[in-house]
Amino acid sequence: MTTVHASPDYRLRVEHPAPDDYPRQPNPDSFANTPFLPTYPQRRQAYIEHVRRNPTPENTKAVYYELVRLQAGGSLHAGLVHAALDYIQARKDCADFALHSILRMLYQFGGHPAIPPSLLQRAEDTLLAFKYWPDEPGVDSLCTWTENHQILFASGAYLAGQLFPARIFTNSGRNGLEMMARNRPRILRWLDLRFRTGFSEWLSHVYYDEDMAALLSLVDFCQDALIQEQARCVLDLLLLDMAVNSFRGVFGSTHGRSYENTKKWAANEGTTDTQKLAFGMGVFSAFDNMGAACLALSLNYQPPAVLETIANDLQRPEMLNRQRMGIRLAEAGQWGLGFDNFEDGMALLSLEAYAHPLTINLVMNMFDAYNWWENRFFSPFQRYRSLLGFLRRSGLTRPLARWMEYDLCRNTREQVNILTYRTPDYMLSSAQDYRKGYGGDQQHIWQATLGPDAVCFTTQPPRREGVSPNYWTGSGYLPRAAQVKNVVIVLYHIEDRPALYVRNQLRLTHAWLPRDRFDEFVERQGWYFARQGEGYLALHSHQPTHWQEQPGEDQGRELIAPGTRNAWICELGRRQVDGEFADFIQRICAAELSCEGLWVSYQSPSQGRLEFDWQGPLRQNGVVVPLDGYPRYENPYVSSSFPAREIQVAANSHALSLAWSPLRREIVEPEVED
Repeated sequence: MTTVHASPDYRLRVEHPAPDDYPRQPNPDSFANTPFLPTYPQRRQAYIEHVRRNPTPENTKAVYYELVRLQAGGSLHAGLVHAALDYIQARKDCADFALHSILRMLYQFGGHPAIPPSLLQRAEDTLLAFKYWPDEPGVDSLCTWTENHQILFASGAYLAGQLFPARIFTNSGRNGLEMMARNRPRILRWLDLRFRTGFSEWLSHVYYDEDMAALLSLVDFCQDALIQEQARCVLDLLLLDMAVNSFRGVFGSTHGRSYENTKKWAANEGTTDTQKLAFGMGVFSAFDNMGAACLALSLNYQPPAVLETIANDLQRPEMLNRQRMGIRLAEAGQWGLGFDNFEDGMALLSLEAYAHPLTINLVMNMFDAYNWWENRFFSPFQRYRSLLGFLRRSGLTRPLARWMEYDLCRNTREQVNILTYRTPDYMLSSAQDYRKGYGGDQQHIWQATLGPDAVCFTTQPPRREGVSPNYWTGSGYLPRAAQVKNVVIVLYHIEDRPALYVRNQLRLTHAWLPRDRFDEFVERQGWYFARQGEGYLALHSHQPTHWQEQPGEDQGRELIAPGTRNAWICELGRRQVDGEFADFIQRICAAELSCEGLWVSYQSPSQGRLEFDWQGPLRQNGVVVPLDGYPRYENPYVSSSFPAREIQVAANSHALSLAWSPLRREIVEPEVED
């Protein structure tokens, strides 16, 4: 068969013209930081009308918008559907995003008069010829192994098989029933790990969107009652994650995977459309979102009201969420995972554990079996193929992986302990003491959020350009961060160490602090102060800093601190607690602050004396503050041990009760008087 390599271009190439009545000019939506409509049905209708009035983005998620347009009584841009089918047939990266829109079209709109029979036939042929798993024939550069892609591919294969149970899938040679049988265990394992342990791509404002599309496909179309109900429960938890870790429509938390634009600008979050539809806050940007379209089209799912209540609990003086997500590779056996078969290998690769000492031999065997040497995502391995071959023959791959673990495992996302603190005026979130000194990839360790673009975070950039990690995405070396409510201390230690994957080229740390997106900004005594509404932010760098003054997006927004060791401190406040902005500034400037090497002692005006170092515990007023061993969830709305078997969520007479074994999902709503 023809070998087609993936292209980094994620836009569709549309060759057919749009219908005459198709919208030509965008009608932009505005960001809502309070609920713009009170009920979900009203917001759903507003979203559908917004989609109908706007041209569809020509990316891998375009067809979802065309289906919403059909739902609203509008015309279909068949050229976008053909372009999506071209994209899937070319087996380009993220073809699985488009795949689920075609599945939804066939399942939900297969009899719609606006869809020509010839287009439906082409869609069927495309599904039957697609490559759904790396063990199927064909060389490609599909990414099938990360957490979001695994559920998209496995559920896509299952639902395609369910749609055509007796047909032969020409690429694999299996019939539809066989496709279902092979992919059912993959789906169930994925759902089981997500419910009990959460997501390895924790709180991702990029990839939760992809997870949501796959889950809604299962909820709406899967005829296996167990899969359907488990998918519904995991979808509840995904939205719960968003509800307790967002601030007024901004998913401004720590993230397992994030990118430069999604951290800097709230309208670029892949989840912002979903937030506005589900909770009423955010913006219908259509920047990189399919979850909202799937939710608006869903036949069998509406977010439980308790989740909206939690997201909109804006006047609670303080909300502290402690949350543990993911697994440790050394404990893989506890989750039924081993290091000697490819199915387990795929599950472990959902943590992106490509070259971990425990997985490297198995993954190298998968490279051979699946011909991943030709996959463009694995080009860093291709450069060392001969060396790896020698090391494998010599039994030295694991020693090499242990020696270079800080570099080769920078993608790996093992268990994380998350702390998010939210008030009516700000939110602060961090990954507590997460893999300090390891290379980073797309992990976003901490963020302060006071408004849609009024945010602050730091990174250690390894290089100016290139794939992640780069200047703003990820980190060259992960910091050691610790948070107590409204205060976070972030320590960086840059070392000159040999690297095979990413060599650190820069000796600096920096902060994103867009002064122009705050209402007021003050520099005083080595501190940087910002006010947004009645929320306050104070930021300090132990190393001297200067502003980026070169023309471009970062000008006047990037604060640069040269040096290989640095301590950043961020403290947040609000008028109701801290008085006027000037009073907040005065107390912070008067606070005792010492830093020797990477040891920090800070007399926080709000939290007392905080002491933290590269080694050892965090101490608050002399008492050790635990940074790990968190529950699955612990906040005012839900308390669940780790790993979870039951999760009870309650807020303002609304409740959601989930149990995994035996499976149970119950929603409690307050009675409405006539």
